[in-house]
Amino acid sequence: MIRLDQISKRFVARTAGAAKQKNPFRRAAKQTVQAVDGLSLDAPDGRITGLLGPNGAGKTTSLRMLAGLLPPDQGRIGVDGIDAVAQPREALARMGILGDAHGLYPRLSARENIVYYGRLQGMDADAAAARADELARLLDMRALLDRRTEGFSQGERMKTALARALVHDPANIVLDEPTNGLDVLATRGLREALRHLRSPAGGAKCIVFSTHIMQEVEQLCDRVTVVAGGRRVAEGTVDELLAQAGCTRFEDAFVALAYGAPTRNGDA
Repeated sequence: MIRLDQISKRFVARTAGAAKQKNPFRRAAKQTVQAVDGLSLDAPDGRITGLLGPNGAGKTTSLRMLAGLLPPDQGRIGVDGIDAVAQPREALARMGILGDAHGLYPRLSARENIVYYGRLQGMDADAAAARADELARLLDMRALLDRRTEGFSQGERMKTALARALVHDPANIVLDEPTNGLDVLATRGLREALRHLRSPAGGAKCIVFSTHIMQEVEQLCDRVTVVAGGRRVAEGTVDELLAQAGCTRFEDAFVALAYGAPTRNGDA
């Protein structure tokens, strides 16, 4: 179970204003950006919780705080009851995090990448190797296991990166836009894997899933949190959000909830 409780994060950035354009040697003015502003999210076990919002809404910053890459300015982050700020190592051991498919060692095979990460997680070599074979079956990547990752397609890299994140069989899985750049077959395969991991047979994992693709939300998510301007603006099942926005299409509901825009599907 993952819980974000009123987390906030701001950054100080320099902006190039009119004065800077007139005098390129003048230091740019500082500006405070509130990336996340009191965001709360509850993601239970055995469910896929969608985190949905426009660009700049604070989704990735929130997930980076969850992953321990950024400290929150305020609020609490819990992973299976562990305070992720006070005990980051213990919390990270309970999570498998997939931000993107970068970071693979190109001279190593997919199997070696997965086993190496398992070893970093404290697994012995035999257990990590067995887990690599198990994940290869789950993710339909047995043909990739003994190929060097150099030259892999985006879909092949994503499968390997996902297997690497799952090698220690974490109870909680965090995915930040995992289908970016994937073709139709790779996307379908990832969806099937996530459904399995959510199910009792797959371990009833807690899955937090960030995406821009409305179809994925409709097909995968048990519950959705919509964020805008760093805040939660709506929460519920797909059907509940449709009803709240007065729409029949989820894309229209998202636009209405996230942007405050009127619906355009003729239903409201």
